[in-house]
Amino acid sequence: MIKVYRKTATIKAEQFDGSDEMVDKYELIDAGTMLGTHHSPEVYLTGSGKLCVGDWIATGANGDHWSIADDVFKKTYAELPVIPEEVAYMIKQAKNGDYKLGVALYGAYEGVWQPSVAKWILMHTEVFARAWINGYTVEADK
Repeated sequence: MIKVYRKTATIKAEQFDGSDEMVDKYELIDAGTMLGTHHSPEVYLTGSGKLCVGDWIATGANGDHWSIADDVFKKTYAELPVIPEEVAYMIKQAKNGDYKLGVALYGAYEGVWQPSVAKWILMHTEVFARAWINGYTVEADK
């Protein structure tokens, strides 16, 4: 019987813009000859094939890189939610206390958490749930 699976690993990815900086950063192979100080428009990522502007360069846990076509990337990956630092701290503490998602949400409704954290959770419940389950990034200082 065929079952449906979901990828659970997170990756880091950067969209290729064709710049010389990215060619150098990822040590892409220039298939043509350099045009003065610029790389030719045809470049390859070692072990992954031709790379086009708009494709994504993914980086795995071991530092390995591979390319993903833009349309495939958009169907396969979603950016992790960005949450405030105080909410990230609350998630970390709650998980260390072996709380479940339902308990964390209930705590927001009952005023267990700091008022600013509870308000954020109540205003962004779906984002909070995704962050709890899939992971998150902490928003940059303003």
